[in-house]
Amino acid sequence: MRPDGGDPEPDDYGLPRVDVVVPDDARELERDVAAYHRERRRRRRRARVRRLYRPLTRFGVAVPIIAGALLVALLSGVLMTAFGPRPAPRPTTAQLAPRPTASPGRVGGLLPDRRVDLVTAGRASRPLRDLRPGVIAIVPPGYRCEGLVAELAGRTQEYTLTFWLVADPRPAGARKPLSLKDLKACAGTAHNGTPQVLEDRAGVLAGAYSPAPGTPGPTGTGVTAVFVRPDGVVTEVVRAPVPGPALTGKIKGLGSG
Repeated sequence: MRPDGGDPEPDDYGLPRVDVVVPDDARELERDVAAYHRERRRRRRRARVRRLYRPLTRFGVAVPIIAGALLVALLSGVLMTAFGPRPAPRPTTAQLAPRPTASPGRVGGLLPDRRVDLVTAGRASRPLRDLRPGVIAIVPPGYRCEGLVAELAGRTQEYTLTFWLVADPRPAGARKPLSLKDLKACAGTAHNGTPQVLEDRAGVLAGAYSPAPGTPGPTGTGVTAVFVRPDGVVTEVVRAPVPGPALTGKIKGLGSG
């Protein structure tokens, strides 16, 4: 450019003249070079960040929400496994005895070849002969829940057996059969072990093992305990059992029978 600020004079090619200052020492360009490299590094960092977040931004906020839901589900599963209720142990079921010494429904024979309902959150039909090994407690009409139920539940759990609780549906004079609600409440009194509630509307179990309705005395008003071995054979039927060493011995013997 002309020092006097006038119009630039064209060179031999018709282009205006431009004053270009070339420094004598290349070190004078260090600031410009450093600024150039800083800008390049800044651009590379921004490009890396964009590549990292591109998969998330492609689907909006869906991916973070799904990832959060999966994390919550995983933590919930771990906590429920660690602190949730632990079911009573279920023993291994053996084969049914091929030749029992008595007919079905009697001591020394198998349980009757009929079905009952296992009552949990819903109902599930079960063959009676699948109820083994363990103790079946048949509750008479008008029964007032006693400590015997908790005792049977605790002892059967101790020896890795199952305890079933079922009401006798046959009326006995003024005494009415226990309702399913009352039977569940009675099962809830057991703190060691968990009784499994059965519904036998046809009264198959009571008809085979319990005394006749209206039988006087403790035999007619107490629980009937049916002891079933792993092979399905009924070893003993005890009416109005009493907690103690004798009852414990009978339960313990089921596991080795």
